[in-house]
Amino acid sequence: MKPVHILPILAFKDNYIWMIHDSQRAVVVDPGQSEPVIKALKEHGLELHAIVLTHLHYDHNLGVPGLLHDWKVPVYGPVLNDHDRVSHPPFPKPGTTPLDCVNHVVGEGDVVALQALGVQLKVLAVPGHTKGHLAFLDEARGWLFTGDTLFGGGCGKVFGGSMVAMRHSLDRLADLPGRTLVFCAHEYTMDNLKFALEVEPSNPDLLKRLQADALKRSLGQPTLPSTISMERATNPFLRVMEPEIVETLNKRMGGTAYTRDSNFEALRLWKNQFQS
Repeated sequence: MKPVHILPILAFKDNYIWMIHDSQRAVVVDPGQSEPVIKALKEHGLELHAIVLTHLHYDHNLGVPGLLHDWKVPVYGPVLNDHDRVSHPPFPKPGTTPLDCVNHVVGEGDVVALQALGVQLKVLAVPGHTKGHLAFLDEARGWLFTGDTLFGGGCGKVFGGSMVAMRHSLDRLADLPGRTLVFCAHEYTMDNLKFALEVEPSNPDLLKRLQADALKRSLGQPTLPSTISMERATNPFLRVMEPEIVETLNKRMGGTAYTRDSNFEALRLWKNQFQS
């Protein structure tokens, strides 16, 4: 298997653009800004060969036009359906955003062959955050690019589709091998873990993770990637039927926490209002 590496590139305040490279050629996932990508390409002497998009919110694709100006490369991502086109205000002025920036539409079951790197990404449809949201899985290396579906210790807000769809998407990702590395698109881990502690305060794995990730952040290091096994052990959105979480929700909801779907929706709505 060809040796390739992953470089995190910080964008905006807390976005991660993931750069996959072999020390010569590079592919970027979710470039919300072009400037930090161009800087990283120049610093490492890399040539851009492709762009991969998990979904079409602006903080994940605004950098595409700037990159395509200098590199005429394929852009792999979901079709822009009408629901997602209008589901995430506020919107910039017409013509200022790459709403239709995908030139190679992919979907469930497709494989993105990044031949320059010897990498193949299996496409997984994971609706919920947006209706057309995708995740990309390198099965050979155990790398999973989750965009805004699965976060370190949490999950994305539900803009596209239903709470049930989001819960199914998360359960699907949770069924992947435990060693799978999770490369999500935001550094939200500490806030997510603080919420998780409210939900499941006696979880020893959660307490250990909170300490370990707090140390990483104090050193200026990313908390990512995590692993699927870590998420199963500490992420409340993958643990909605754990006894302590059910007990917490019953106290909050007056004894009505009894299904996976109702518990997930209650957790997601609570997290929407949570202040750490």
